[in-house]
Amino acid sequence: MRGTMEPAWGASWAWGLSLITLTTAVHAFGVVMIFRGLRRSGQIGRVRERHVRHPIALAGALIAVVVLLLTMLHGIETGIWAAAYLAVGAIGSEREAMLYSLDSFTTRGASDVLLGPKWQLLGALEAADGMLLFGISTAFIFAVFQRIVGLMDQDKSSHR
Repeated sequence: MRGTMEPAWGASWAWGLSLITLTTAVHAFGVVMIFRGLRRSGQIGRVRERHVRHPIALAGALIAVVVLLLTMLHGIETGIWAAAYLAVGAIGSEREAMLYSLDSFTTRGASDVLLGPKWQLLGALEAADGMLLFGISTAFIFAVFQRIVGLMDQDKSSHR
């Protein structure tokens, strides 16, 4: 039985799916730019060069830079969600919007901040978006790591 107090979630679905599409595009663009930056800098290839004193330290630094850039990218994406919460009036302040967004995006969900009933579905959609984007980031970090380790192994085998 459908009660009269049940929220209409059509707007939440529309906003949520639009935000998922937007943040996925932002994330894809960001990952491609990070990849291009790594290729242009040539730092990944330097891991196997003989004159590099500490290739393991260089590899660790490259992974750390990639993680930092991806973290910044996730921050931008949670900011997009927070701005949407403010735009639709789902939440009262910028601080609460960002806290709620970070909690939802990371699937932590531990803050005491709540959305109005009409917009509660947005939090669940943001959590789904966050899982997807963290999965893409994890796959990218793993791909960079594989490339670096592969080059290091290739260098060892060429010196035997």
